[in-house]
Amino acid sequence: MNRDQQFLLPPDMREWVPATHPVWTVIEIVDTHLDTSAFHASRRTGGAGRAGYDPDMLVTLLIWAWSRGMRSSRQIERACTEDISFRVICAGNTPDHVTISRFRKDNHTACQDLFTQVLILAASLGLGRLETIALDGVKIASNASKGANRTEAGLGQAAEAEAARIAAAATAAHAVTDDAEDDLYGPDDPGPGQVPAELADPGTRTARIAEAMAQLEADKREQDTARDRKADDYLARLDAGEKVRGRVPVGAEVAAARRRLEEAVTAQQATLDRFEGASAAGARGHRFAPKPVDEHHLVRRRRTELDTALAKQAARDAAVGRRRRNTTDPDSRLQPLRGGGWLQGYNCQAFTSADGLILATGVGTSPADYDYFPDLVERAGRAAQLIDTTRRTTTPADTNPAPAPAPAPAPAPAPEELIGVMLFDAGYCSRENLTSPGPDRLIATGKARDLETAAAKDPVTGSPPPHTDPIEAMTHRLRTEDGIATYRQRSHIAETVFGHAKHNLGFRRFTGRGLDRARSEWAFHAAVHNIGKILTHLTDGNTLPATT
Repeated sequence: MNRDQQFLLPPDMREWVPATHPVWTVIEIVDTHLDTSAFHASRRTGGAGRAGYDPDMLVTLLIWAWSRGMRSSRQIERACTEDISFRVICAGNTPDHVTISRFRKDNHTACQDLFTQVLILAASLGLGRLETIALDGVKIASNASKGANRTEAGLGQAAEAEAARIAAAATAAHAVTDDAEDDLYGPDDPGPGQVPAELADPGTRTARIAEAMAQLEADKREQDTARDRKADDYLARLDAGEKVRGRVPVGAEVAAARRRLEEAVTAQQATLDRFEGASAAGARGHRFAPKPVDEHHLVRRRRTELDTALAKQAARDAAVGRRRRNTTDPDSRLQPLRGGGWLQGYNCQAFTSADGLILATGVGTSPADYDYFPDLVERAGRAAQLIDTTRRTTTPADTNPAPAPAPAPAPAPAPEELIGVMLFDAGYCSRENLTSPGPDRLIATGKARDLETAAAKDPVTGSPPPHTDPIEAMTHRLRTEDGIATYRQRSHIAETVFGHAKHNLGFRRFTGRGLDRARSEWAFHAAVHNIGKILTHLTDGNTLPATT
């Protein structure tokens, strides 16, 4: 064996991996089926130095690396020299980790459009079954530590400490510079003035602290406005004599409790007045006199409810100053975990089709899933229309796109006509989500095991009675044989994509910081996931559609 023997013929890169290797398919998808002009727009052209790397190559490199669970720029750089499939993508070049990281950072806004293009390609291959789709959320850690959270008072102290640190560093730098210049130029020669680098650019920590403080103020104003609006609406409905069901809004708890107490006091006082009037007239009334107002059970219960509401309000007022923001990633929030504990990160949502294709994504800071329902349902509806339009403009015989002169297709049907049923767990259950317009839906009104128990022990048939409360109507539907059988599909449709992301692809933490970067990373992951579905579909003998 002679490892020093040189190649007698130029090596052919296509001989490094077999023609059936999926890396060739990923290269073909990016080169011929995706519009990467948004990535090319930021490419440096002209000027001094060598030409920049081809954006198509870098996009392919990131897709292939993420599909292999490799998200570190340094690991990707190392793979470009050690892994044959990565070397094929780079055509022998080796972009360093700085180039890879900067490309990913500078082009994060193009990832949402890339996700849409991949979805169109998957639809042209027949993927994206819409008879049953499911939405679920998962908490993904941000690129920040829980230890970097500060209260409003803590942020003020951090700002003061940072200002003091910069001032001390500037003073020290000034003294060191003076001593050095005295040695170099003499004590009487001022020499060329230099501004210390730390004085010119003290870093971004001060800006992040200021941003976190501004977010605390903005969030406080927004929450106060929303709370007051909900409370005023609730109290106005009570004034109108309407019987309002559901949880009392936070800002109306004390006022509503006072009203219930006043009603109970008024009712019991009226009972006492009637008894005393009847006794004075000598009429035969109750054998026993009614209890005094303060001793009546309903009045005592309403007074306890008022005390509880006042205590909750006092606790909320005391907690206002304890709101926290992260000085590393001010957009991220502490997210509660199902098994207990907390995670500094974001709530990531994904709508998935019956065949495992991600139809829509969303990322937010609220830990409550039901807040994302309206936006994600709208996005899923647009995705369904996009899939339907793609299929109607694709020739069924050979899956080639229809020729350009063909007449324009008819408008896409409404999402209600395209989507069979949407499935949600109990985290999305609210009267607003149950009654909002859109496709048919099944939203759990409790834990899955409780739904199964109710359907097994107390099954029902037919539709719920008319004018039933929306939650009661959904509970009735989930106790029917068809309802519970359909809902059983939710788990494997909605949760499989998260298990694949975390355990197979290693997506447990965002690499960038900020809500916009988190949304683009999650959309890029969804595009990579869907490309994986396309590769699996092609192994069954299917082919990519021809391009013109």
